[in-house]
Amino acid sequence: MIQHAKGEFEVKITPLEPDFKFDENPLARMSIDKQFHGDLKATGKGEMLSAGDPAKGAGGYVAMEKVSGSLHGRTGTFVLQHSGTMSHGSYQVLVTVVPDSGTGHLAGLTGTMTIIIKDGKHSYDFAYSLPDSR
Repeated sequence: MIQHAKGEFEVKITPLEPDFKFDENPLARMSIDKQFHGDLKATGKGEMLSAGDPAKGAGGYVAMEKVSGSLHGRTGTFVLQHSGTMSHGSYQVLVTVVPDSGTGHLAGLTGTMTIIIKDGKHSYDFAYSLPDSR
């Protein structure tokens, strides 16, 4: 059965030195530090790679993020895989739970997270499923 968790989050992105650089289409590497509130009370830590030119309205990113905390009262960890593109005002972002990454009471977690940015604030809608047993 699909359930939904909703809430807000703060995110801090810190530039890191990339392992290599392109002459064109610069590659950026960043650390992710998040604090989730609402139905998901957790921290997120990860790394992101991006390329493109946001000033021109085009680019893409990938990221892996380990989330630790509680989801509707069930504690554990899981990993989110991000993939996104931006093309002249059109955005496509997919954030998915990595299969079998759930631990503790979140073992067996599956789902996708929608990230919403409105008026400079970040929120999420997390559609997920968990096995019935705790």
